Amino acid sequence: MELLRHVFVSPWVHWLALLCLCAAYLQGAFDKARDFPAAVAEMRGFGLAPAAPLAALTIVFEFAASAMVLSGVYRWLGALMLAAFTALANVLADRFWDKQGTQRRMLANNFFEHWGLVGGFIVVAWYDLGGQVGI
Repeated sequence: MELLRHVFVSPWVHWLALLCLCAAYLQGAFDKARDFPAAVAEMRGFGLAPAAPLAALTIVFEFAASAMVLSGVYRWLGALMLAAFTALANVLADRFWDKQGTQRRMLANNFFEHWGLVGGFIVVAWYDLGGQVGI
């Protein structure tokens, strides 16, 4: 049991967990940067304008906020930024209440999975700001 505890409280496991939380944002920013016209089309598809500047801003935002979380430099702020971004994007992109059937179920699943990410980032910020488990 002590070995298991020692492994799970090690710094590399902490960093790996943070990387897992940020993975979707790093991958999303990389894909948007690699295919910028598709990123612009995605913004247009969500009804956002001006699409090109918003796509560029999203790329920078996803890389920068993830870097903040991973590096520990204002980790709490990067985590809260990604939580807010995810909540907003979730409401824009996973509008399951507008759909029917299989598409509704898939979008509802995505919607609630994204709330899990929001919660994870809030916990990261909470710990980084000195939160203590009191339950």
